[in-house]
Parts: sequence; C-alpha cells; structure tokens
Amino acid sequence: MGKIPSYDEGLELLKKYNKDAFHIQHGETVGAVMGWFAEKYDPDNVEFWRIVGLLHDLDFEMYPDEHCVKQVDIMKEEGLDESIIISTTSHGYGLTGSVSKPEKLMEKILYASDELTGIIGAAALMRPSKSVSDMELKSVKKKFKDKKFAAGCSRDVIRQGAENLDWELDELLQMTLDAMKATEKQ
Repeated sequence: MGKIPSYDEGLELLKKYNKDAFHIQHGETVGAVMGWFAEKYDPDNVEFWRIVGLLHDLDFEMYPDEHCVKQVDIMKEEGLDESIIISTTSHGYGLTGSVSKPEKLMEKILYASDELTGIIGAAALMRPSKSVSDMELKSVKKKFKDKKFAAGCSRDVIRQGAENLDWELDELLQMTLDAMKATEKQ
C-alpha cells in the first residue's frame, strides 16, 4: 500500500511537476470542487476526494502528450497509493490513453466536472466581479453553448460525464457552479 498524501503534501507535489500558476490554480480549483462534492456524497472521505482533484493533472504541464499515462509512473515513483493513481487517471479515459475507467462516483464526478470548471472559471474572468459569486446557471449555459468560448474545454466530455452520472446536464452545471461558489478564494 502506497502513501496517501495530506493536502499540503499534495500541493507540494503538484508544484514539483507544475510551475505555471494556471495549472496550480486549476488543481486547487478542482480539488476544492471535489471536496464540495465529497461533503455531499462521501463525507467520510472529503480529504481523499480533494487530493484526487488536486493531483488529477499532475503530469499535464510537463508531459501533455502523455497526460494520464506518464502520471502513473510519476505517482509510483513518488510512492503514492494505487487508489490515487487509478482515480486521478480515470478522468482521461477514452481521451488520453488512460486505461482507468471512471467507475466510482468520485471518478465519474471528476470526469464530468474537470472540463466544466474551466468553462465556469473562464466565464468568471469575463465578469466585472471576476468571480463566480454573482454568476447564475443561465450564464454558464450560454457560455457552454458557445463552442468558441473556452474552446479547449470539451463539451462532449461534460455531456458524457453527466450521462455517466445519470444526471441532467443542467444538474451538473448547477452543482459545479455551486461548488465553485462555495469554494472560491476571496
């Protein structure tokens, strides 16, 4: 059995492999969103969900062409537990060469919400407040429908993620927005 790092240890690990502030912020955002979902669906494992969200893109900055594949080697070298490896790499299933299919609720939520946090975050930056605090679902839906907006964020992955969860798309959009509002750093 490998190590399950504390959040602070996970953040240091993220910074070891990611220097760009955007990638570090994205990890922190997804970690916070995953913690919010854990409070709702798995309150005994909030810290684990946060760590998975924080580390899900550990290899992306250094190895974008091997995303979710190189991560396996990195995490093994760092002595991380197999449960973290499987859960973090599952968000790349069918997209990056990852063989870990999102099967657990946590993995399905990570798969569904990862790209969505990018759309919501980009939409927030365009607001006078630069915040999600005053954003409504209709604003998220408008940006989601605009394929040119945050074009690197796959709408197909988000839709597939909602379907994998047996959630309506609006339900996923609203809950992810609520999670970002609740966890936004002021």
